[in-house]
Amino acid sequence: MSTALPRSASTVALLADIPSTGHVGEVRARRFTMHGDGIGERSAAFVTFAQQEIDTGRKVVALYPAWRATDAERAINFARGSLRTDHIAGIALDLSPLALSLVADQLAYLAPYLQPGMVAALCGELPKHLLAGAWLRTVAGLSTIPTTLKHHVGSLAPTVSFLAYCAPTQQVQRMRPADVAATLPFRPVQPVQLLCSTPDPAHTDVFDDHLPQAVQPVATRTLPVQPLGPVYWGTPKYVEFVALSAHPQALAYAASSIRASACSWCGEPMSAKPCPFCAANSTRTASRPPTRRPGPGTPQGPPRNGRAVEGPLGGGHTAAAPASPNGHRPAPMPAPIAEPVADPPRGPRPGTGPSHGTADASPAPPPATLARPLEGPPLTGRALRPEIPRTYSR
Repeated sequence: MSTALPRSASTVALLADIPSTGHVGEVRARRFTMHGDGIGERSAAFVTFAQQEIDTGRKVVALYPAWRATDAERAINFARGSLRTDHIAGIALDLSPLALSLVADQLAYLAPYLQPGMVAALCGELPKHLLAGAWLRTVAGLSTIPTTLKHHVGSLAPTVSFLAYCAPTQQVQRMRPADVAATLPFRPVQPVQLLCSTPDPAHTDVFDDHLPQAVQPVATRTLPVQPLGPVYWGTPKYVEFVALSAHPQALAYAASSIRASACSWCGEPMSAKPCPFCAANSTRTASRPPTRRPGPGTPQGPPRNGRAVEGPLGGGHTAAAPASPNGHRPAPMPAPIAEPVADPPRGPRPGTGPSHGTADASPAPPPATLARPLEGPPLTGRALRPEIPRTYSR
């Protein structure tokens, strides 16, 4: 019997004018170009789509480019607020248009088989398995990837070009034909497929002669230019590329590398805090096994922060807090009223006063070695410092 989740678990949307590469087949993320005169007109289509998905029991993972985030963030916040739901996760990715389009379609392909929280966690994991970037004639207008003054000075030379990478890391390198293979920041698992696009095919000679030989793909696909490509790369003279593994288990390997824990509020798996859905900042932890109440006269170990303990110090006694480095000791907290014990101790305990359990004026010092506490490492050979505790009687 299949263990896959229902196909209505989650759906993936991309809030940008980034067409699909078609590399994953017919499975594609839902696109919203965010075109219109006002923010309301640009957000209306996504809000309607999100309402339909939530009404059918799906959660929405909405991707958008981090370098063009204003309209997308407003649309996501408006949808969450107007629908009064936390089933919409907005995730910004700092990727080039071609790489972001591929990642969105890969997530849409995996969404029927993973929990929504895992789909959101994969948004940051899938780019680590890609080699994405572009060949650039100049970096003078490049603002999405960090550059140096040396790069800008090199742009003035007529024979200098650059390789700018956005995944798995962001970096810019001066292209030296003899060093392209040795300076690649990442090599996908073989076999490798190469996707590329350019607005001007007349400037692809340098790219075609060096990068494919370094990557060694088994297949190369030339795709239509992305509308936002010149915006991201800052120039129309570029060749954008994405190299990915065509191994049948490549996506499964990426999904298995996620280490996620359940959100303490909504229960979705998350690999980073806060939760992309409910914005909770904590995860569920295993509940502590119940501890048996010790019998009369059984030591429980040293107290923490001056809290009341039971055992040789007597019921309801406040133990001394550890001294601070400057030698001062904080005043003990008021002792709570001790709960009645089902089996009272036989005979008076040393160092106690009358039957109501208050301490004598000069209580007996605690033993030199206490039993191992319920929490923390054992304190062998250490003794609590005797101190006259405060007494409270009814």
